[in-house]
Amino acid sequence: MTPGTALVIVPTYDEAENVAHIVAAVLDAVPNAHVLVVDDASPDGTGDVVEAIAARDDRVRLLRRTGKLGLGTAYVAGFRWGLEHGYDLLVEMDADGSHPADRLQALIDAVQGSEDVMLAIGSRWTPGGSVVDWPWYRQALSRGGNAYARWMLRIDVRDITAGFRVYRSDTIARMALDEIDSKGYCFQVDMTLRVHDLGGRIVEVPIRFRDRVRGVSKMSQAIVVEAMLRVTQWGLQRRFGRSAVRV
Repeated sequence: MTPGTALVIVPTYDEAENVAHIVAAVLDAVPNAHVLVVDDASPDGTGDVVEAIAARDDRVRLLRRTGKLGLGTAYVAGFRWGLEHGYDLLVEMDADGSHPADRLQALIDAVQGSEDVMLAIGSRWTPGGSVVDWPWYRQALSRGGNAYARWMLRIDVRDITAGFRVYRSDTIARMALDEIDSKGYCFQVDMTLRVHDLGGRIVEVPIRFRDRVRGVSKMSQAIVVEAMLRVTQWGLQRRFGRSAVRV
């Protein structure tokens, strides 16, 4: 497969109901993009669905892993694959349909439009962004968590936990990927801090976020607790003059 400009990395675990829809939506929205699905040995056959799609479309590839190893490590594996294959942009995108594919080009344009932009985030909480179908308590949890992270870390990003993102690949190449062990929302905070500590400009592009329609959410209390504890740890480290992460 000849490298395109953007590689859209889609981690999956039991997303057989969704993965074909999201792959089609990405390629309809940005036909010159490529998609890498990183599947954690889904017992529902997600990998087989992607393999069949890849047999028909050389813009799609499958990276099978041996078990449920987590979101963060899936993205790191995808980043490594993208760097090895020469892509200019590396994209994070969920498989559940919550990230609107029709905003992918806007995110790509935000990075390509200015050389100092290292990361574009599809943001729910920046002006113009919104959330569909979430109860008030989930919105309050997300808004509150992001506000706490913004204050604790002293970084001006309104949706630091968002998982719809476009990075410059040369930014990812400068990171110590072996040292990234964060999971869930915490992974997104970790990556944002790494870009910030590299001196990169981060922009937020408003999106309309929609909760998944099919399948089961992977959210858990442990993911939320990990994020809060690590944000607190990193914030205290930064306030005492020590960088929270190595880049």
